[in-house]
Amino acid sequence: MIEGDIMDDSDRLEELRSGISKIVAGVISSVLPDTAVKEKIDEILKERSLNDIVLIAIGKAAWRMASAAKELLGNRISKGIVITKYGHSEGDIEGIEVYEAGHPVPDENTILATKRVLEMTSKLSSNQIVLFLISGGGSALFELPKDGITLAEMQGITNQLLKSGASIVEINTVRKHLSAVKGGRFAQHVAPAKVISLVLSDVLGDRLDSIASGPAYPDSSTSQQALEIVARYNIQLSKEALEVLGEETPKKLDNVESHIIGSVKMACEKAQELAEEMGYNTLLLTTSLDCEAREAGRMFGSIAREIKSYNRPIKKPCAIVAGGETVVHVKGNGKGGRNQELALSFALSTEGLDGAALCSVGTDGTDGPTDAAGGIVDGQSAQKIRQAGHSPEELLENNDSYTALKIANDLLITGPTGTNVNDIVILLVV
Repeated sequence: MIEGDIMDDSDRLEELRSGISKIVAGVISSVLPDTAVKEKIDEILKERSLNDIVLIAIGKAAWRMASAAKELLGNRISKGIVITKYGHSEGDIEGIEVYEAGHPVPDENTILATKRVLEMTSKLSSNQIVLFLISGGGSALFELPKDGITLAEMQGITNQLLKSGASIVEINTVRKHLSAVKGGRFAQHVAPAKVISLVLSDVLGDRLDSIASGPAYPDSSTSQQALEIVARYNIQLSKEALEVLGEETPKKLDNVESHIIGSVKMACEKAQELAEEMGYNTLLLTTSLDCEAREAGRMFGSIAREIKSYNRPIKKPCAIVAGGETVVHVKGNGKGGRNQELALSFALSTEGLDGAALCSVGTDGTDGPTDAAGGIVDGQSAQKIRQAGHSPEELLENNDSYTALKIANDLLITGPTGTNVNDIVILLVV
């Protein structure tokens, strides 16, 4: 553990940043889906005989989830499909078709792969099982717009929603009502076959009807709510899309069974455990962080200053842990993601503060349309940006957090992790 009185500032920061990196690595390792998939399938197998299984896996963690299921079940999986983000496949899986497609905006490969899923799962019998492995990113990766809506319009609507500052639940409410497979419609399609869903949650509160837009779960959202969200954020839709938005989603399904096998709650608890093992006093602040990214950054900055000045709300050395999913209302034309924007905001709010470091990271290894998972920053980060001849305030205002953190050498780049359970924020103060 860090002894603040015998370390100089640079040594202290190096130790803090190293500790954060170890916690992040441990957290991601703890929520990799391989073991969780196998354990849940084992549990299910004890209760029933599973044969002639059709495996469908969607999301950023789809490949790892499908690979684990295939390793355990072998030839009991008769056929299957994986749809994951570009760069997230790790190779062939015997007997399983693997597709990569666009995220966070669907593309032609999304449509192609989704149509192939619908073809493979048509005309199933009541004694067949669809093992449906769902992870974050499924909303973009598993998509077929309803009749009357083109892919180009769906892409435009998705882009508008992503830039509007709408929450993931609000975004998915709209997407569900425009889709032929979301909001329980996929479960309707495979009936009378049974759908057993194993879900890696990336939605606050683990709402099964919102994770990947709930393709195999009764939808609690309404067409009226979807229309209100469109109006609230001034989303532009064609007349045809507005008509489709008014069509209600299934509210009751009798052929589905769902199990959550990983969540941000589990990830935060692991982060807290690892920090305690390092000798930090810990506080798990929330597992439902849900606000503007830059506001969250300022809030964590305020907490860091309070701890440094008054040793509260928790005594030093300490670790504050939070999880959830912030939003970015894009106004500029810069490059970045919500975790990078949160980190840059924290760096500005703690400029010159000694003995505090923060990491904000997407557990899937990608943050926005960048190659970074997030950022690790401290009280020197903003000054490093200034010394390079740039204004961190202007970069933040332009939503250009990637450039800012790259200048400061504060980007966190993990590559695709194979899992996805929201974002984790870790603040260490000594």
